[in-house]
Amino acid sequence: MGKNLQSEVRLRPVDLAREHGLSTQAVRNYEEAGILPAAARTPHGYRTYTPLHAGALRAFLALLPGHGHPTATAIMRAVNDGTVDEAFRLIDESHAQLLDDRRTLRAVEDALRDLDREPTTPPERGGTFVGPLARRLGIRPATLRKWEEAGLVHPHRDPRTGYRVYDGAAVRDARLAHQLRRGGYPLERIAPLLAHVRTAGGLAPLEATLTDWQGRLSARGRALLTGAAELETYLRERDGDRPA
Repeated sequence: MGKNLQSEVRLRPVDLAREHGLSTQAVRNYEEAGILPAAARTPHGYRTYTPLHAGALRAFLALLPGHGHPTATAIMRAVNDGTVDEAFRLIDESHAQLLDDRRTLRAVEDALRDLDREPTTPPERGGTFVGPLARRLGIRPATLRKWEEAGLVHPHRDPRTGYRVYDGAAVRDARLAHQLRRGGYPLERIAPLLAHVRTAGGLAPLEATLTDWQGRLSARGRALLTGAAELETYLRERDGDRPA
């Protein structure tokens, strides 16, 4: 019965487009990209769609917020090509990325809490040299130099001696890098976070950013669930439309 209904109902591009506020050209583009199954044609060459195509469009648009356009497109192409396991793999990758992002956020939050608990020693007038700062952090001077090469800290040079001098911002960056490294954070992931701290003007403005970050992760998690539900609906319609 489902198969007959799908095959008898005919929809125009405008019928699919109107439901989502899209242009008919967008619907045609989605079909050409493999997001929708290939449409049948009338004797005059006009596209005709079925409820199955409408379901594919709903699934794709539901996948977009959680997966992004490239991955959502790849998921629908895989489903329509009959390689559903590839679609599931892509979905798993998006969930794994979300989990990794949550762990990243937690590591940053833990590092900030650790910094708040640490007694702060104001840097010497004019800044702190590499040796005293390394001793304060319990690391080797070579480690600080390695962090500098990786872009984590930015000491300036004493114009008379050429020694590295760490001002208050550089000391803060070194302390935050130290906490993140203790948490197993790789250097290449720390540098962008510290750049964000500098852009925010310090740690205090970063708190609002972390709250916003958490909200966006939660929204993405919910979007993944919504996309999965619509895709499951489409898969059921698609499987029911297949001949036995």
